[in-house]
Amino acid sequence: MIESSSLDTTRAAYDAVATLYAEMFRDSVEGHPLDSALVAAFAEFVRAAGGGPVADLGCGPGGVTARLASLGVTAFGVDASSAMIELARQEYPDLRFDEGSMLALDIADGALGGVLAWYSIIHTSPEDLPVIFAEFARVLAPGGHLLVGVFATDADSPHLAEPFDHKVSLAYRLSIDHVADLASKAGLTEVGRLRRAPGENERFQHGRLLARKPTEP
Repeated sequence: MIESSSLDTTRAAYDAVATLYAEMFRDSVEGHPLDSALVAAFAEFVRAAGGGPVADLGCGPGGVTARLASLGVTAFGVDASSAMIELARQEYPDLRFDEGSMLALDIADGALGGVLAWYSIIHTSPEDLPVIFAEFARVLAPGGHLLVGVFATDADSPHLAEPFDHKVSLAYRLSIDHVADLASKAGLTEVGRLRRAPGENERFQHGRLLARKPTEP
């Protein structure tokens, strides 16, 4: 497994707050209608393309993984935090949860119908993002879909990534154009994108990108 100093730091930080985090954000889509609709659309795309398994990468305590399963796809979770994985297994014993790194996924080439990366790349050093998107593309089957959720930079920001003081570990707001460019350079085709304004008690805009792996090279 490829490691990085930022991954080590993030893993340790989430291990330390896993129980509290799970109490506060068991399902981070809950209460956000646009987000829940987009996750449901993602699941529908996966089903329409053949219904291959979906990996919820950076699954945390597993709530969104369970949401995916309830939407009719075969979903499993992967997270770098062993404490998060343990909580997820306890809460959702019928689902699969594995400890792992997005920098080097223990998943076969072309094995997945879908990849969900819901706020799981926000702690990644910007220089490591191309590696992670290459991994997303590698594990997707032709016709498979990727859905990414991030904190977004402001529309007029000249920066591709802007660090901010996340409560758990250093994180980055990302340009939606940059996320789309990373997906494109990894060989994925954009299906759509969404920018959501901050909700109550939220500081930043949110960005979502839906992309697809072409069926032909």
